[in-house]
Amino acid sequence: MLKVPTSRKRKKPEEKLNLIPIMDSIFIFIFFLLMSATFMKINEVGSDVPIISDVQPPKDEKDPLALTLVVETNEIILSKGLPSRPVQKFSRQADGLFNYEELHSVLVGIKKEHVQENSIIFEPVGDLTYEEIVRIMDAVRKLNKTDDAIYRPNKEGVDEKIKELFSKIIFSNLMS
Repeated sequence: MLKVPTSRKRKKPEEKLNLIPIMDSIFIFIFFLLMSATFMKINEVGSDVPIISDVQPPKDEKDPLALTLVVETNEIILSKGLPSRPVQKFSRQADGLFNYEELHSVLVGIKKEHVQENSIIFEPVGDLTYEEIVRIMDAVRKLNKTDDAIYRPNKEGVDEKIKELFSKIIFSNLMS
């Protein structure tokens, strides 16, 4: 009888797969993807939706300012009061843009007269680009460092400097 060689009977030890190079390549690939991706900073501009109610608003001693910006395709109409009375119109300039600086300076003058007022109604009627809406909102909300200082009394009666013009922007016709 023949004997089976002993080398066949012995089992060879199982070789384990070396995962370190694979893991290194995966981490390098992830790092490459993160470094090549472009990240966008998304900004959000807060705005309130008009409140619809059947209840009559409380009677105030003074008439509300009801500052309204009607933005048409070729002009911006600034009006105030109830019923609405136009204050000023701003037409497009030769370069196709509105005069945002003039709009801003008129709003600064109105803010000086009505320091407690924070809201403005924004009514885009015509076709506008996103950039135009943002520029108009910036002219309405931001108080520039070069503008005259405006003060109003706080709860304790101490005058404090106002940092924004009309920060509460209400869109009037969202469904049209």
